[in-house]
This record gives sequence, C-alpha cells and structure tokens, in this order.
Amino acid sequence: MRAYGLATHIWNNNWKSVLLLGGFPILLMLFTYALFLLYAGLSGETYQGSQDLSGPFIWAGDALAHSWPYALVAAGVWFAIAYAFYQNMIDASTGARLIERTDDPQLYRLLENLCISRGITTPKLRVIETPALNAFATGLHEGQYSITVTRGLIEALNEQELEAVLAHELTHIRNRDVRLLVISVIFVGIFSFIGEMAFRSLRYSGSGGRSSGGGGRRSSSGGGAALAIIVALVLIAIAYALAVVIRFSLSRRREFLADAGAVELTKNPDAMISALEKIAGRAAIPNAPSEVREMFIENAHAEFAGLFATHPPIEKRIAALVEYAGGRRSNPAPPKGFGKRGPWE
Repeated sequence: MRAYGLATHIWNNNWKSVLLLGGFPILLMLFTYALFLLYAGLSGETYQGSQDLSGPFIWAGDALAHSWPYALVAAGVWFAIAYAFYQNMIDASTGARLIERTDDPQLYRLLENLCISRGITTPKLRVIETPALNAFATGLHEGQYSITVTRGLIEALNEQELEAVLAHELTHIRNRDVRLLVISVIFVGIFSFIGEMAFRSLRYSGSGGRSSGGGGRRSSSGGGAALAIIVALVLIAIAYALAVVIRFSLSRRREFLADAGAVELTKNPDAMISALEKIAGRAAIPNAPSEVREMFIENAHAEFAGLFATHPPIEKRIAALVEYAGGRRSNPAPPKGFGKRGPWE
C-alpha cells in the first residue's frame, strides 16, 4: 500500500504531462483544419479551379497553411493566461478563498506537521464555504501548490480524519497527480472553448452555398460541400473524443495511491476509512465545473453509467484500506463488488 517509492507512477505522470503538451499542437491543427473545412462546406468556399469534391478540402488546407501560426500564438496566449491565472479561475468557479494561519490555526498545524515530517514546503490553504464534504489540491510546481477544503469537511471530521484528508491531498502533490490534472484541464478547456465559439458562430451563418466574388474562390458543388461538412464534423468529433479520452484516461489508481499515502503519513488507516465513510454521499458541490471535480477527493458524478468515472467507488477504496492497510470499518459489512485482485490492477 505504499504510495511513495512508486517511481513508475510518478514517472508516468511526468511523461503524460509532457505528452499532453507535445501532442497539443498536432490536435490543435487537426481541430483548426476541421473548423475551416466546416466553414467551407457551409459557406460554399472552394479553391480556384477546383469544382470537384476536393474544392472545399483544398481551400481548408490553404486557409490552415496561412493561419496556423496565428492558431499556435492564440493557443500559446491561452496557456500563458491559464498558467498564470488557473488558480484564480478555479477559485472563481468554486468560491474558494485563501485563508491565513489566524483563520484556522488547527488546520494549519495539521498540514504543517505533515509537511515537516517529510521535509515538504507547506502548501497554501483555501476554504470553500459549503456544507459539502470535499477537498482537492492544485498547483504546477513548488511554491504554487495549494490544498482546498470545504467548510463542511472541517466541521464534520474530527482531527484525525481531517489530518488523513490533508495527507491524501499532500500525496497527490508528491505523486505529481496535481500537475497532470491541471495540465489536462488547460488542455481540454481550450478545445471546449474554441468548439463552443465555433458552433455558436456557425449557428448564425447560412448553411446554403453562396458565391464569393474575387480572390480566386467560387461556389463549391453541392456534393463537395456536403462531403466537406460530414468530414469536418467527423474530425471535430475525433478531436473532441481525443480530448475527452485524455481527460478520462487519468488513472483512477491515483486515488488508491493517495489513500495509501495518507496512511503512510499518518499511520492511521482507520482515520482515512472513517473520513471516506463520512464523505460518501455528501461530497457534491453543484456549481463546480466537471474539470475541477476531477481533482476532488470524491467525485460521485457518473459518466455513461460509470464507464468514464474519474474516481473509483468509495466502497472499493475503503475495502482496499481494510485489506491492504489493516484498517477497520465502522460498518463491518463488506462492500459488494470488490474483487480479489488489487485495487490498482
């Protein structure tokens, strides 16, 4: 049940972060070409001398060749803004606020003791004023890390349980889960934003062919326009699907490892178990965006009947702590559906 020393898990998180950043320009070019192709099909744009089915495709390729530097610059600006202000965006979407030591000395003391025991710089603390029971960590590198807890969590959990939750979030920071999650939120967010803006603008544009005087362009044939629209929609769907796959491919194993890391830090599996038992069914923060919910200690929102769930069921997490960490449940009834294999297999 050790979370630390799992160099492979940390290496995988670092590798996925680099892969996301490296693959972003390629996916962005595919997405941009699809938008140009969709515009060509809807507006009737085609390249000079191309009256066959290839006209819209040639025009879209030509448009991409002239505009790709601007697309990359725009994406770079997005990343720069997100990098500088992602915490502000998360705080604005969740209502979190930064607190000082004088606001909650006990909470600060618990976190500082955990950090001192491992020689870690103490993250900032934030609180969301909601009765829900939840917590999450954010940050990209040392000095930026922050742990956010809800008011409901502070009031419902005893000191040992609260310490276990803080240790859980601290494990996410140490295992580089937090950095990967933040990068994935930024990565997926730009496609959601561009796609929404594109479809809003296309909604108000005419879908019939029109002649575009001058510039060597002419109205494309009906067959070419229809094919261009179909292919464009397929490409956009692929780009969205890849973004969603990346978003949901973040291993659910990270929660098992963070639970294990909390036990290693606190030496108290029972506290982690009882904290999870109290959190179960009381974690929902309705206004939190789905991207932020992926960072929560518990995200009960099911996607396609749990097929793309970002978190394993709390019952399985508790069962893992009982079986592998020697913890005890306050309710000794074994959870249904927990298999014989390890929770990360």
